[in-house]
Amino acid sequence: MVAAETKAGAPVGTESPGRSFSLWKEIIEPVHPFLERVAIRLAEQVHAFDPEIVPYAQYALTNQGKQLRPVLVALSAGATGKVNDSLVTVAVIIEMVHLATLVHDDIMDEAEIRRRRPTLAANWGNTISVLVGDCLFANALRLAAEFPTPDVCRAVASATNTVCSGEILQTHQRRDFLCTRSQYFKVIEMKTAELFALSCELGASLGGATRSGRAALRKYGLALGTAYQVFDDCLDLFGTEAAVGKSLGTDLASGKLTLPVLIVLESGSAEDQARLRDYVQNWEPGLLPRLQELLEKYDAQSTSRAIVGSYLESAKKTLQSVSESPSRSALVSLADFVRHQSDLLGERN
Repeated sequence: MVAAETKAGAPVGTESPGRSFSLWKEIIEPVHPFLERVAIRLAEQVHAFDPEIVPYAQYALTNQGKQLRPVLVALSAGATGKVNDSLVTVAVIIEMVHLATLVHDDIMDEAEIRRRRPTLAANWGNTISVLVGDCLFANALRLAAEFPTPDVCRAVASATNTVCSGEILQTHQRRDFLCTRSQYFKVIEMKTAELFALSCELGASLGGATRSGRAALRKYGLALGTAYQVFDDCLDLFGTEAAVGKSLGTDLASGKLTLPVLIVLESGSAEDQARLRDYVQNWEPGLLPRLQELLEKYDAQSTSRAIVGSYLESAKKTLQSVSESPSRSALVSLADFVRHQSDLLGERN
């Protein structure tokens, strides 16, 4: 899975959606009007495209999930300053970059379903999808260039470059059984955590934060984004199809070696490592129960969830330098929410 986005809709897939939805609603309630404005502004972006392209752009732009990045923009601004209209535009820009990465990721992963509906590539083919993703990137940068100073455009361009570079690195790592844990986390930071960090940093900056406040929120975003992606990787192996919204094991189907797999490659016996390599090289959905049994033999899930927890604690610690406020409390609750979802994953197994 890519860009830290589960294929199911909000909230993150679990088997207790009522409680999860309630927790998520509590977190976003203060910024709900802001999110509505972002959704409206994002939908309006279809008018920036040629009429013949509008159906494709509209399909891509209406496939939002939890709006995590807009939430981070608003909460970071509220925690260190004030929410203003320029932040709506920033949230739209970052969301467009994120949606563009999803369009391209689905092509590379040969994914047919995202968030319970066919992907753009499944509907219109890879050629159209590549170009639509490119158009989304370009339009995001066009919006960023409209700010009175080049700071926003420079930050968005830099983050986009980081995300795309991370995708290239991950492509090189596919079915690379010598891939290390440090290489795995480097890709996560570049592909997923970078847009979380950008959301927090720009939210704080345009909200009027001090330099130290911007730095603290950026660190929060990096830690939260990393934790979220590790959890999402675990969900692909230990979740349920009903919760995730598509078949499990999609990462392995495309040759991605996520943390639970790397744990076995690091600590497993020679025989078990050979079995694991065979599963990955010859992956089919029917192998999932045997793979799960092998992963559990080496406590791969519990170890991965402990690492998720460690990153989330780091995220919360970065907020200690931020003054108390409802938005700061919501950022803490957001980290706790991801921890709650991770704990639920363990309870189901």
